[in-house]
Amino acid sequence: MQKLVVLGAGESGVGAALLAKQQAWSVFVSDKGKIADRYKKELNEAGIEWEEGQHTEARILAAHEVVKSPGIPDTVPLIRQLHHLGISVVSEIEFAGRYTEAKKICITGSNGKTTTTMLIHYLLEQAGVKVAMAGNVGTSLARQIAEGQEPDWFVIELSSFQLDGMYKFKADIAVLLNITPDHLDRYDYKMEKYVDSKFRILQNQSEEDVFIYCEDDPVIREALGERLLKSELLPFSQKDILKRGAYSTTDEMIINYNDDSMSIFSQELSLQGRHNLYNSMAAGIVAQVLKIKKKFIRESLTSFKGVEHRLEKVVSVKGLEFINDSKATNVNSSWYALECMDKKVIWIAGGVDKGNDYSELFPMVEKKVKALICLGVDNSKLLDSFGGLVPIYETASMKDAVNKAYELGKKNEVVLLSPACASFDLFDSYVQRGVEFKKCVQDL
Repeated sequence: MQKLVVLGAGESGVGAALLAKQQAWSVFVSDKGKIADRYKKELNEAGIEWEEGQHTEARILAAHEVVKSPGIPDTVPLIRQLHHLGISVVSEIEFAGRYTEAKKICITGSNGKTTTTMLIHYLLEQAGVKVAMAGNVGTSLARQIAEGQEPDWFVIELSSFQLDGMYKFKADIAVLLNITPDHLDRYDYKMEKYVDSKFRILQNQSEEDVFIYCEDDPVIREALGERLLKSELLPFSQKDILKRGAYSTTDEMIINYNDDSMSIFSQELSLQGRHNLYNSMAAGIVAQVLKIKKKFIRESLTSFKGVEHRLEKVVSVKGLEFINDSKATNVNSSWYALECMDKKVIWIAGGVDKGNDYSELFPMVEKKVKALICLGVDNSKLLDSFGGLVPIYETASMKDAVNKAYELGKKNEVVLLSPACASFDLFDSYVQRGVEFKKCVQDL
């Protein structure tokens, strides 16, 4: 019997284990940390062996294949040993993709992945397409396949870490939203390695497949010039008029595909702001490629409700608006968030710095930010970067940060939580950070 070892027992790891067991693999799950009780219960009920708080190397190195959590870097000694021994190490998406006939729409980018994935899923669902959503959002692809889900299309959000462990998997429709510096600590601080990772979304595509991308992104444009692509290229732009793909005028978004054109007034789109216009363009092109009726495209793009923790309006307190953008874990996300603001901003930022360069935020901060409230264990980089630009206040908890923002804020101003950093110094995840923010705001 083929032996599969799963490293990491989160949603994707447990999903992979359940699917592997179903496919008659001998499965062993190993997690260096603690496994959540609900996942232990599932593994026990499926008769899958597991361990926590350690990695038993002898068992792991005896595997025929290893499914690795995206959170484990390739540089850790155990993974290096596996590679050295020629043992295949793949991501859950690569493993799960072998066991489904469904077609796949895959979305990646430094920012906007979750919003665009959910928007495409919503649009197809509204149009009556048999569709399911997986990857970096919601239920893992492997679990859904194990549970017998066989939609016509999977809409899959993919991080660069997931793409790094993918080899034979193919996206029928690939969407690349943008590439800005992020997670460079995982790529030897080399931007070209991160770019290569994102472009893995195109591997194995043929002439029958589609690549949708942002033509305005200089990094994508340069990388495209260095690659020979077989797929059908459909760009989107807010700068140029395009015969194929999508573009915008002063007040309209226009989608052109195969001599068919449709337009929507930009102010009617449910997702507002320049970055969201790009997300809507990408989703609109996908819908046109799949021959969705214009009525459904228009209705969906004007009724979609957005993503929790992404520019989520929480409440107004005495005319001071609070916005939860906890999902902004990099500089570019926070740039987009600030760009959307049309009122003076009290900006709450900070957390685990991933090699951030804050200089691109300087003009936006000077123009829009009234005060910066730092929320992190080590705020030195924020203090060095923005000292002298705006008044800065340091806080040690979300409660302190929200109270300070409330004290500084006035009517017709905005308190924006958009950290530009990972959450792992004070919180378990960006979700916990966002939930805590909303709770503290509600307690005011």
